[in-house]
Amino acid sequence: MSQPVRADAGPSTRLRLAALSIGQVVSWGILYYAMIVAAPEVARETGWPLVAITAAFSAGLVVSALAGVVAGRLLDQRGPRVVMTVGSAVGASGLVVVALAPNLIVFASGWLVCGLAQAAVLYQAAFTVITRRYGERRHTPLTVLTLAGGFASTVFAPIVAVLLTALDWRSTFLVLAAVLAAITIPLHWATLERSWPQADEHHPHPEHTVSSVIRTRRFWMLEITMIALTVALFSATLAAVPLYMEKGLTFEFAALALGLIGAGQVVGRVLFLVLPHGTRPWVPVALVCALAAITLALLAVVPGPPWLLVLIGVVAGAVRGAQTLVQASAVADRWGTRNYGSINGAFAAPITIAAALTPAIGPAVAAGAGSFAAMAAIMAGLASVAAFTARAT
Repeated sequence: MSQPVRADAGPSTRLRLAALSIGQVVSWGILYYAMIVAAPEVARETGWPLVAITAAFSAGLVVSALAGVVAGRLLDQRGPRVVMTVGSAVGASGLVVVALAPNLIVFASGWLVCGLAQAAVLYQAAFTVITRRYGERRHTPLTVLTLAGGFASTVFAPIVAVLLTALDWRSTFLVLAAVLAAITIPLHWATLERSWPQADEHHPHPEHTVSSVIRTRRFWMLEITMIALTVALFSATLAAVPLYMEKGLTFEFAALALGLIGAGQVVGRVLFLVLPHGTRPWVPVALVCALAAITLALLAVVPGPPWLLVLIGVVAGAVRGAQTLVQASAVADRWGTRNYGSINGAFAAPITIAAALTPAIGPAVAAGAGSFAAMAAIMAGLASVAAFTARAT
């Protein structure tokens, strides 16, 4: 395992971690959650189909996944300061295009631009910074970072809702673009490393590259495992409202339960710290897959009472929170921290695309299987397969 190429200590390191975490809250809140909150209002004011609006947003997420390959390489080669600062500027510009769009085509184009920004400023970029900066000490900073990111919806969903009551949706997105630029551009420029120190030429471990890693069976087994886990967890938990209503809960109670699943992710990110990190790298992955299979199976077969269903959902949310950090550590655990950005960009792209499709996968599988409970059972089976393939990672 490679040593950290940046391992600064003291207040400056804690300050940089705090700044990066604040940047994640603002970037996730504006470049991701704002559209989820505003989509119905956009449809109401413009008359554009809601499906087309969400499809434009999803297209941006796919662009983000693909652009993440290039962003990871740039982060390795040039350091994070310029890449993430430019990403913030591009994101603000994309939101301006979205706000001023006269039609759906321009609106979608704006989200494609935002997708480029997401690749440069959201979790995958921040994970590269943390991994390169802290090396083997990365687990606690990763947890801190994702705990902060988990509050993005808590902070920005009500802010966006208030803005939409006071302004039209176009003015709301112009305000959000200004906030994104005003906070994250100076934050990234002032606190991120300009470049990474040169790696030690006498380092005892081999230097892995994207081309060498993607030719290995281990890489592809890890890819398959994480895609299966992501599809299983996200498809089932994002469809929690119809699943709970199918079991007799009211819409209001089911919506509250969905929110508690989100809160469970915070718990899971804390529990990530107690996962066995000193063992073979496949063990944390297999453990999370097994827990996912168990909790999703319980969601499928347990008929009630409501409090028990909600509790199972919170546990499923905790597993999903741990999955985010297991994925963040997967590349460094196996191939070291050198060239992490490049390798992780290639690794994360298919997973991000799969995650972008899961809001549609869950209902589609439920329609084919006959119920959302049957869909949850199928996803539990998929997670079980992932637990089996994890052994080969």
